[in-house]
Amino acid sequence: MNSAAIADKTRASSALPWRRWLVVFFLSVALHLLTLNWATGNLRLPGGKTDEAPVVIQTSLVTVPPAPAPRPMPIPVSPQAAKPRPKPARPRATAVPKPAAASPATATPPVLAMTASDSATAMVSQPAMPVTSPSNDADLVIPDLAALGTVDPTPSSPVAKDNSYKFDPPPSATLEYAVQALREGQMVHGHGKIAWQVNGNQYTINGEAGILFFSLLDFGSQGQIDQYGVAPLRYTEKRFRRAQTETWFNRDSKLISFSTSPKSFPLQGGEQDRASIIWQLASIGRGDAARFIPGAQIPLFIAGVRDGSTWNIQVIGEEDTKVGLGELRAWHMRRAPRSGDKDQTLDIWLAPSHHWYPVKLRYTESNGEYLELLLSGIDAPAS
Repeated sequence: MNSAAIADKTRASSALPWRRWLVVFFLSVALHLLTLNWATGNLRLPGGKTDEAPVVIQTSLVTVPPAPAPRPMPIPVSPQAAKPRPKPARPRATAVPKPAAASPATATPPVLAMTASDSATAMVSQPAMPVTSPSNDADLVIPDLAALGTVDPTPSSPVAKDNSYKFDPPPSATLEYAVQALREGQMVHGHGKIAWQVNGNQYTINGEAGILFFSLLDFGSQGQIDQYGVAPLRYTEKRFRRAQTETWFNRDSKLISFSTSPKSFPLQGGEQDRASIIWQLASIGRGDAARFIPGAQIPLFIAGVRDGSTWNIQVIGEEDTKVGLGELRAWHMRRAPRSGDKDQTLDIWLAPSHHWYPVKLRYTESNGEYLELLLSGIDAPAS
């Protein structure tokens, strides 16, 4: 064997491992892209119905009038057969009927007076109703009352009768989470983070969730701390490959409005967004722990990215919860959809030993698929 053939063989054998590594690299990239495409539709926060605007196709049926029947041809009449027409009889006078007596006006229903205490109770027990200001009939938005989620407590369970809770916001901290999700029998793992910052009567929440180096969900909430607790002013949500959405809580006009929907709701005090609800519950736990009784319900109005509804947060009880920091004692709360509703179930675990921080979050679909966040670390500024 000559030296040239030996050199060629040596070069071919040395290039083989590089080709194998290239094949493995491209296969890994393809698998990651498939996982990313799958997880994009799975990592999301709850908020009622789907966030995508429904595609509305308008159709109308136009009835075509039947073609007119052809008129019959006149039968010719000979001049001899024609006879003079008799004079028409003078019409008789017809008596004009007297107008019927006007029916009595429908009695106006009495207006029920409401005392100040009744008004305060009604503000809490009834869900916020959409408010629209259409310029014409085409812009009129009819609220979907079934989607608003009225407060329907179990009669045997203690129910919070008002929203005048005592509250104490948790101290600022950045929480790290391990994320896992189940969909179509496949598990996907990722990372998450929620940064809670409170400065006097101002707060900010910034959260994210993703896999690998990709951020699939970014959300934020900014607002105040008022007499109702956490009071959002603006909520933002950005999903992978989608435009950012915004929800506004206008304290001057007292309206909740959306960037992706013409709907609006009255702002009465105590309303929350998707991110602030967890910290409102933590604030109530720190300031009014007596509310947390197994079986109790806390009704809160939650605004999503295009709609809002009243959620019943049910207190399940204290449980030993295993997270990345070990086993912690935490209060378990649940927001379950109404019977027949296909919305998500939200489970929240708040740990009193860790300032009532959310140590575990679980979003479960009606088909059993879920997204779960387990606390893996706490970065709190030195006090």
